[in-house]
Amino acid sequence: MHNRLNVLVAVAAASMGLVYGYDQSNIGAAMEYVGRDFTLDDNGKQWLYTVAVIGSIVGALLAGPLANRIGRRASMIGVAIGYGLFAVLSGLAGDFATLLVVRLLLGVTVGVSLVVVPVFVAESAPARSRGAMLVAYQLTTILGIIGGFVIGYFLAGHGAWRWMLGLALVPSLAVLLMVWRLPDTPRWYLSKGRADEARAALAAVDPDADIDGELAEMRAALAAETGGHLREMLRKPWVRATAFVLGLGFLIQITGINAVAVYGPRLFEEMGYTDDFGKLLLPALVQGYGLIAVILALRWVDRIGRRPLLLGGIFAMIVATAILIVVYGPLADDVAARQMWGFAGLAVFTMGFSFGFGALVWVYAGESFPARLRSYGSSAMLTSDLVANVIVAQFTLTLINSRLGGAGTFAIFGALAVVAFVFVARLAPETKGRTLEDIQQYWTDGGRWAR
Repeated sequence: MHNRLNVLVAVAAASMGLVYGYDQSNIGAAMEYVGRDFTLDDNGKQWLYTVAVIGSIVGALLAGPLANRIGRRASMIGVAIGYGLFAVLSGLAGDFATLLVVRLLLGVTVGVSLVVVPVFVAESAPARSRGAMLVAYQLTTILGIIGGFVIGYFLAGHGAWRWMLGLALVPSLAVLLMVWRLPDTPRWYLSKGRADEARAALAAVDPDADIDGELAEMRAALAAETGGHLREMLRKPWVRATAFVLGLGFLIQITGINAVAVYGPRLFEEMGYTDDFGKLLLPALVQGYGLIAVILALRWVDRIGRRPLLLGGIFAMIVATAILIVVYGPLADDVAARQMWGFAGLAVFTMGFSFGFGALVWVYAGESFPARLRSYGSSAMLTSDLVANVIVAQFTLTLINSRLGGAGTFAIFGALAVVAFVFVARLAPETKGRTLEDIQQYWTDGGRWAR
């Protein structure tokens, strides 16, 4: 039973990753068919994705207080029910306005999951398997993106965009069934003064744990986390760390990764791929290369450190945007070359992101602040990330259709990737082998390591 609970925690977290990833790509796969049925221009198609990201910002802001009040488990149950319900309603929407409202609400559930799932895993999983479980969430997110495109391909011939959106009900029900059988996290029970339930939950997920010792550590950590205020992050000595995580969170998205993930079918169509195989399965294959890059990054991060991987990944994104500028420019009239180099450019771009930003940056928010400010730091970084996501979602197709075209659009993404490279090179510390106390001292000392 104990081992089974441990597995359920891992599978529930991984299933949430599938749900999130599927939402990223299935709307991209369905977008053209929705546009035909509701007679949408590119601005309307952009709103299909943008409105869900706006909802994600709302959900992320609500998630912390919600999870603290009703619990991590109850929040995840709410996410599973909400996502399944809104997925079905998306498929049943009779007009564009209704679809936008439903996708806004769906976005709220996604935003809650982005905050709650990592917390649930971090607080539930035994220390020896916590890292692997968090990695599983990241990997299954990419698998969900791939799955959205593949399912879109098999349904595309029928124009069945309603089924593409509605089928998200299936992983939602799977998550609901698994989470329903789990206890809440020991840490949440303890924060509510329910020590007996905390002890039982800890023993259930990790029967080999030193129960009394770990409960004592949790009490000490909870005490250390009290008294933090958001205004502290805007004053010395933490304002530098705050600026860093806000900038990093913004650069993760503004460099264009979701333009590739969501608008991939449109980008491949612009390159001359006019059939469903080219528009839907090739974007899935691109994400497969991203999956390989994440696995490589996870194997190497503890060997060569974070900065080399981050800088290497961003440099690959810069090279990829240069390739794509040529694809949309000098190669515009050579269909065969445009298709070959266009695929290569998008694959390198996705691999670069997954190798650097995608695999590594979120840990900085957790490391940079003391316990009492850690949740504020993570929320600030996520909010900054989602704001940039809104900008990319709302303007990518507009830019491609403007005088800038594809070449100008990827020139902008390339310039922003250069900014990201300089930002990371100048401000991101190498935290390999450093304790949390050392890292926090780095920021309080003005971005310098103590001798």
